[in-house]
Amino acid sequence: MNSKDAMYSWHLSLRVDRPVEGEGRPILLIIDSAGCSIRPHAYMYGKKLDDRDSSTNNSTHNKVCREPPPNHEFSYRWFRGPTIEPCAYEGCPRRTSFSPHDWSKHALGGSGCSLQCVSAQSSLYKATFCNSDCFVKAWKTQYTIQNSSDTNGNNIPQARSSTPLRKRTGSYCDDDRSVGSSNSGNDVNYIPATPGEISVNGGNNSNGNNTTMNNPYSTQSSEDEWIEISRDQLYIPHTEDIGRKLKVEAAAYSVESGELLMHRVVKTDLVLSRTPEPEKRNLVTAKPAGGGGARFRIVTYNILAEIYATQQQYPYADLWALSWDFRFQNIIREIVDVGPDIVCLQEVQADHYESHLYNAMHEAGFEGVYKQKTRQAMGMTGKVDGCALFWRRTKFHLVESYSIEFNELAQRQVTQGMGLNPRSEEGASILNKLSKDNVAQLVVLETAQPSMTRGNREPNQVCIANTHLYSNKDCPDVKLWQTLHLLQELETFIMARGPANLPLMICGDFNSTPDSAVYDLLSRQLVHPGHPDVNTGDENGPSVLPDIMSITHSHMLGSVYNTVLGEEPKFTNYTMQFKGVLDYMWYSTRNLRPLSAAPIPDESVLTRHGDALPSTQYSSDHLMQISDMQIVSGGSR
Repeated sequence: MNSKDAMYSWHLSLRVDRPVEGEGRPILLIIDSAGCSIRPHAYMYGKKLDDRDSSTNNSTHNKVCREPPPNHEFSYRWFRGPTIEPCAYEGCPRRTSFSPHDWSKHALGGSGCSLQCVSAQSSLYKATFCNSDCFVKAWKTQYTIQNSSDTNGNNIPQARSSTPLRKRTGSYCDDDRSVGSSNSGNDVNYIPATPGEISVNGGNNSNGNNTTMNNPYSTQSSEDEWIEISRDQLYIPHTEDIGRKLKVEAAAYSVESGELLMHRVVKTDLVLSRTPEPEKRNLVTAKPAGGGGARFRIVTYNILAEIYATQQQYPYADLWALSWDFRFQNIIREIVDVGPDIVCLQEVQADHYESHLYNAMHEAGFEGVYKQKTRQAMGMTGKVDGCALFWRRTKFHLVESYSIEFNELAQRQVTQGMGLNPRSEEGASILNKLSKDNVAQLVVLETAQPSMTRGNREPNQVCIANTHLYSNKDCPDVKLWQTLHLLQELETFIMARGPANLPLMICGDFNSTPDSAVYDLLSRQLVHPGHPDVNTGDENGPSVLPDIMSITHSHMLGSVYNTVLGEEPKFTNYTMQFKGVLDYMWYSTRNLRPLSAAPIPDESVLTRHGDALPSTQYSSDHLMQISDMQIVSGGSR
């Protein structure tokens, strides 16, 4: 094929996640709307063909042209389908429940696939079942039926009315069974309106014809027809959508000429209701003690960034339950329902902080700061995670805010502490080992209403540190180095503010278990010389730790959960690959007192709606830690 005769295949890809109801309580209306909106993923692209590919078949979303696709824009239309019977087995809970819990792979027995009886001699002929278990149970009640003949002598099985054939759960039907497609049994000449002709209320098009007259699905004369419900790009499923399927049509138009280039329609799976309210986490109180000043509730939570929430990492979770739109609603509701005054979050994706999290938390009465990791985004702008720290506006005012970049501390150690050239072989090797892009946040908060005791002004400031340490289990020395330097930075910061030490809390995901050197350093102010984390050997790269006697600090810290409950939880991270404690809340014992802590739910509770986390109930692979704290003075605990 000569270059002047070059041909291009055009393709239109369209995908949409499983829809979940987006309406919620008035206090969280903005939060829930942001969390449950459906955004179609439409993408049009071209591929230059060679002689072997020149026979590509044309369709509404695949065709061969002499030019590559021009600049284009999309218009969208949403349709609501008829009510259908989700399962023919009368004992199936999914006949009446559309809770995400009941429609997960865990509840469906892992298949996520519907079945239809194809035996023409069975009373269940063409009946559809949500999974194999329901089909087996229903089969026990089936019976053989006799055939009758129509006027032409053809045998027709006498069976119950059929229900629509379902595809795999979480998938969609393509154009051959979609609105306006050539094989759907509808108007094959139907052409989507151009962007200039579209109006949300279905107004007249540019030719003066009513768009509803051109749309074979706009009438409501039959329950089996699809009804147009929106022409916005985003759609928020409502109560009336639950238990029905939706269809979305994407039409690509030339920006320059307005010509319709391609269009495609896909069907969603059944719309689910919003996830039930999270179970309340009861607080266990510590032994009472007299005195004390201001009280506050603090939580720490690794919320699992979207860039890490993949089917490869969590194959036991439904793809739609891993989507950020679904998980965000659950996460924000879980946080707000606890009623915290200070919120420390890890794995907060940069673009989601801007588009979702900050607005939702601000609406709920919080102010906050964010620090993303120092690495480049994974693909598109904003696809990098970091830490976010929020405080309730009616409870605290921000006094100071700082961030710590461990890459910068590593650079400082190599050049100033060790006197090495960072471009030398030794310097570059150490920097390469320590530069893992992790960060920490540091804020000083002041209570909005200062405490007064017997005419004396009580301490009314608290320092909060929020961090997420390196995750690689094979690099315990790097995590220990990060912890040591974080503590040293906090020492310098607090000591610079005078002899009256600030109350300090250090929260976050330390990616270290209670038997690690990181835990020992935090809880005991030192590490045993024989600890395996400080004796990693030459195969683990260059040594980055100072002399063992120098691995110490002056903070007197206690673990909130160990103090209140007498031990650390069994786990704060619960996946199929790992179950253990990685997250902690540390406090300065001189001037803070833990009043309570919320125990981590039992395994029986965590696995009720999934084999592990995340699940439809718990939308992160970590569990939130909750505690009530009190500022104290005079060295009392």
